[in-house]
Amino acid sequence: MSQSRVELGLRNNAAQFSLLVAVNLLVGAMVGLERSTLPLIGERSFGLTSSVAVLSFVVAFGLAKSLTNLGAGSLAERVGRRRLLILGWAAALPVPVLIAVAPSWGWIVAANLFLGVNQGLAWSMTVVMKIDLVGPRRRGLALGLNESAGYGGVALAAAASGWLAADFVARDVLVIGGSAVAVAGLLTAAIFVRDTARHVALEQARHHADADRTPPPLRDVFPDATYREPALRACSQAGLVNNLNDALVWGLVPLYLAAGGAGPGEIGLIAGAYPAVWGLGQIWTGHWSDRIGRKPLIVAGMLVQAGALGLLAGAGGAIAGSLVAAVALGAGTALVYPTLIASISDTATPVARAPVVGVYRFWRDMGYVVGGLIAGLLADAIDPAGAIAIVAGLTGLSGLWVAMDLPPASERLRTPRPGRPKHELS
Repeated sequence: MSQSRVELGLRNNAAQFSLLVAVNLLVGAMVGLERSTLPLIGERSFGLTSSVAVLSFVVAFGLAKSLTNLGAGSLAERVGRRRLLILGWAAALPVPVLIAVAPSWGWIVAANLFLGVNQGLAWSMTVVMKIDLVGPRRRGLALGLNESAGYGGVALAAAASGWLAADFVARDVLVIGGSAVAVAGLLTAAIFVRDTARHVALEQARHHADADRTPPPLRDVFPDATYREPALRACSQAGLVNNLNDALVWGLVPLYLAAGGAGPGEIGLIAGAYPAVWGLGQIWTGHWSDRIGRKPLIVAGMLVQAGALGLLAGAGGAIAGSLVAAVALGAGTALVYPTLIASISDTATPVARAPVVGVYRFWRDMGYVVGGLIAGLLADAIDPAGAIAIVAGLTGLSGLWVAMDLPPASERLRTPRPGRPKHELS
């Protein structure tokens, strides 16, 4: 595309936007393959008896992904979005190989370090590139479509791997499926995806001409997105708690359901229903947040998640009750997930967007580390149902935090405080 033809907007960039939607479906499928089978593999193939040991793969994944998000946000303006996307898919290639040859659980944990790097780079770049393409007017819709595709991929892969594991060796399902997805993602990104640097420059010139045009350093962005700015602080903690409960669903719920008598196919159904509702719902919720604002959807979504986890804890592993809880949890997460990133993006100028989103995604995906540890320790100390109930309470408290701390869009700070650079805020 020539310089003169670069434009912002979903319709103007429909082909490239659609391609990135397809790429993110593959990104989601890469992690979805593990959702219904890997905890069972740890327990049955490697003889793990501790929930903390089983969930160590979630902790490794979350740690690698959160740190990669942080690095990707800082490097995106310097290295380029497309290059980081390709690098992310290259990091996926060792994952099925390590799972295939693993003589011990430590190799599975190592595979999930590579998977975390893959997700941190590839998902971060598809998010940021879509925001770059559409400009400020349709940001919520763009993020809804992006996250819908990604978690649609998670849902399809989770359900398919669970059903196939009922008839084939679970590890073989992961190896073959993971190899196919990783190769397809790498080839698509390398051959067809174009960088969005010129779209960033255009939006910066058109909508933020008086702002600093150099990317802000991480030492300025990190405290802003972590604790200094209420709009960013509230979203960062909500993102962490959201992925804390997702870690519990990923690592502990398959064991909880299996202990209640569920088979691999039934576990796959529930593991797929949650991200399926989450994925499909985001198309609507992202667009809705463009109309009514971000805060109401975030607060409502966190409270719905809390209620769904409470229902799951009370179901005792029964399939019907667990399925209803999974659907409700997916609906709550659909309200929250794209809206949080849209809220973060609303606050940042185009050149600051990637590092600010990177810090947010760092804290959000640290939720996998915190959730894996909390869920494992509580499940061993109490029982899985008790662990789920405690996480439900934490999720509800997070929603109340957002209600009290996140300013409405009309009241958000629009100019820097004395001594602060001009990059961070729009």
